Amino acid sequence: MTYQAVNEIFETLDADFGAAEAHGIAVAMLCVEPRADVDNWLQALFSDVPSIEEADLSLLNSLFEQTRQLLSEDNEDYEFDLFLPDIEEPLFEQIEALRVWCQGFLYGVGFSQSNSDWPGEMGEVMRDIIELTKIDSDADDEEDANALMEVHEYLRVAILTVRDYFLDASQPQNH
Repeated sequence: MTYQAVNEIFETLDADFGAAEAHGIAVAMLCVEPRADVDNWLQALFSDVPSIEEADLSLLNSLFEQTRQLLSEDNEDYEFDLFLPDIEEPLFEQIEALRVWCQGFLYGVGFSQSNSDWPGEMGEVMRDIIELTKIDSDADDEEDANALMEVHEYLRVAILTVRDYFLDASQPQNH
């Protein structure tokens, strides 16, 4: 499954978003509720779920379920990654995809203000993600490419922190 193939589905459906933003929403939904349903994700993406070709629907379902598996606390290999354009794509496209991925993630969490009362490290991560929605995609040199790779890796690990926060919050507390 390639980023381009999934993004083409959204273009075909004339969606207001692309694969990166949709994946951000899926990741957030699965961090908040690991048992989230693919149908809820599709409903969040499309107010009126359009008629989607069976092959395209299968690809979207696969993306969601693969994301669930990679975010699973049982996945000890930490293989989770953001679904973004390949490194061969123009740098501005990669940066823009990362920016909208963050927007999708925040939408999926239902978080839109940096002054929310998230505790400790979780608050820092959420504020960082908010700041990343403001990045400028106007970049074109090796230094910018290296910075993007560092931000990408930070986000990959930060999302696992968010997942752990919600997993811990859902566990019954013994007093």
